[in-house]
Formats: sequence, structure tokens, C-alpha cells
Amino acid sequence: MPPPETIRSRANPHYKRLRALRDAGAASGLCLIEGPKLTLEAIATGLTLVEAAISPRVGTTPAGARALEALAARGVPLRRLADELVASLSPAETSQGLVALANRPGFELERVLAGTPLVLVVDAVQDPGNLGALLRSAEAAGATGALLTAGCADPLAWKALRGSMGSAFRLPHVGGLGLEQALDTLVARDVRIFATAADGEQRYDQADLAGRVAIVVGREGSGLPAAARRRAIARLRIPLAPPVESLNVGVAAALVLFEAARQRGFAGRPAPG
Repeated sequence: MPPPETIRSRANPHYKRLRALRDAGAASGLCLIEGPKLTLEAIATGLTLVEAAISPRVGTTPAGARALEALAARGVPLRRLADELVASLSPAETSQGLVALANRPGFELERVLAGTPLVLVVDAVQDPGNLGALLRSAEAAGATGALLTAGCADPLAWKALRGSMGSAFRLPHVGGLGLEQALDTLVARDVRIFATAADGEQRYDQADLAGRVAIVVGREGSGLPAAARRRAIARLRIPLAPPVESLNVGVAAALVLFEAARQRGFAGRPAPG
């Protein structure tokens, strides 16, 4: 059987439908995945991929060839498009020749709070790259999950997925919460709440972060909201050498998360060999 013809026209109904789904964003119930590596991450996580658009060059790289093989093995419909059409579907500045659509994963609150919770609470972080990095750090530190307030970026938007490098596919997270609602939920489950703040009264490495713990990080610029300052049992500061006054929210959260992981006896991934 000859290979399917490559679509070259923007008037093609397959292309127009892919474009419409991409533009619909979260409202479509799908997330857009850009590039072979994230596609392989999504497949490994067990997400259902519903369709993929590929350019002729995607199979010329090892990762691209693996992604094509994995997509074909799962029976995902592959639309072969001219390189410029795939690039127009991709939100990246430089397309990698593959764009896939997957059903958005959903997580239950119970998974976020499973076992001895280590929860990251993210309040209104609007930069998707920063949000993705936060989820990546949380997964790497062994957090049980994350609670995201209503003002946060979409954790499954392509920039957030690129920042999380696939962690948003795996780390349980629940979004769209009010901050007070998230804090009420944690208090009801006997989870101790800490918050990061440049003017915090306690050093982060001197706090007891073992046990059932949540760490609240605030939005870029305006910092920690009053509700978190009021309800946290301690506000944690990270000592900085002058003249530096503050850290990026992702860096600050990573330091505190890994300190909590250290206190909880987390050994990380064993060294190879």
C-alpha cells in the first residue's frame, strides 16, 4: 500500500480541524504536545493520544523515529503534513516536525494527599514556564502532588509542558482552587502548612519539614498572599548573599522541596552501574 499523500493545503479539512482543536485549548478537553520527546513521555505515562501531525523530516532523528514507531504501535492516526503546515500548528518558535493531541489527564485530590503528603501549593503563578518548572521540581523531590489556585497558568499548556518536561503528565495535581479552599483542605487533613517569603521568620533549612507538609509559593512579583501568611505555621526564608534580595519562584520552591525530601529520607534515583 502506498504511503498516505502529504497534505500541503491549509484548506484541507484535516489541517483545519487540527488547527481548530489547537486553538480551542483546554476547552477541547485535549492538550497539545510538541515534539518527539514529549510525545514519548505522554505515551510512557499512558495518556491517550488521539491524533498526530507529522512532517516528512520527523523520522530522520532517533527520537522522531521512536515516536513514530510508538504512535503507529498504538494505532494513533497520523496526518502527514508539509513541514510548513506542521510548523504552523506548533506553538514553538522552531517546530520539531511533530505535533500530537492527547486527552488531558485528570487527577483526584486523594492522590495529591496520598500517604504522608508533601504537597506544593502554587498560588496564581501565571508564567507557564515557571509553573512547569515548579511541577518538575515537585516530582523530582518526591512530592505527592500539587494544588494550583485559579489564577495559575494551565499546567498542560505547551509552554508549561515544555517547562515540566512531562512531569505534568505524571505528578498528581488539582487546579482551579481558591487559595482559602486549598488551605482549608490541607488543614482538614492535618497537613502542616509552610510558606516561602523573603522576609520569613525562619530559615528553610531549620524548619521541621518531615511528616505531613505543604509548601505554599506565591505569584511572581506580588509575592505571598495574606491568606498564606496568616495561616502558615511558619514563613520560610532562604538566606541570600547581598546584594541579591530574592530568587525566582521555581528556584526557591526547589530548595525548600529538596530540603523537605532530605528530612524525609529521600535518596533519589540510584546512580547507574
